[in-house]
Amino acid sequence: MKTYYFSLAASYDYCERLYLTGSNTVVLKAETGERVQLPSLNLRPFVTRLGLNGRFRLIITSDNKVHSFEKIN
Repeated sequence: MKTYYFSLAASYDYCERLYLTGSNTVVLKAETGERVQLPSLNLRPFVTRLGLNGRFRLIITSDNKVHSFEKIN
């Protein structure tokens, strides 16, 4: 398994894109500089009225599937 860390800060208006039809994936830049693509539905539970803010951990299985995506602070 591979672990990635992300610091995210996006307004609520920007996060509305996560709910649009045809917007099934997002590309995030990990703290290591690597770009990682994941399903947008993984971000949706963390969107608040203030948007999407915080530090997150993504764990990917050996076959490149999302094992977990969680807010860590």
